[in-house]
Amino acid sequence: METTQLLKGVLDLAVLSVLADDDGYGYDVVRRLREAGLEEVGDASVYGTLRRLFSGGALSSYVVPSEEGPHRKYYGLTARGRDLLADMSKEWRDFADILQRLTARAGEAAA
Repeated sequence: METTQLLKGVLDLAVLSVLADDDGYGYDVVRRLREAGLEEVGDASVYGTLRRLFSGGALSSYVVPSEEGPHRKYYGLTARGRDLLADMSKEWRDFADILQRLTARAGEAAA
């Protein structure tokens, strides 16, 4: 199974989850996702997801000056973003439970 294909379906959930604890700028979000185990996540995919979630009202943004280079655009969850995260988290848990049951049965049948 190719991880990049799985990521396409769950990147919104992963990005919202990362931002639930602490606001972050684009590369910070990428770094935190990779540190969490999603090493194959692409920079462009994350930046596109941040823009789309912002446009959809799930994220707010603000700019923080940086002494090390260009200003950084930080993102944080809005109330809509928190609601979306809760809904998507429940959907993911339900989906994962179904797959767990299916794969457990398949494993028992193969044994």
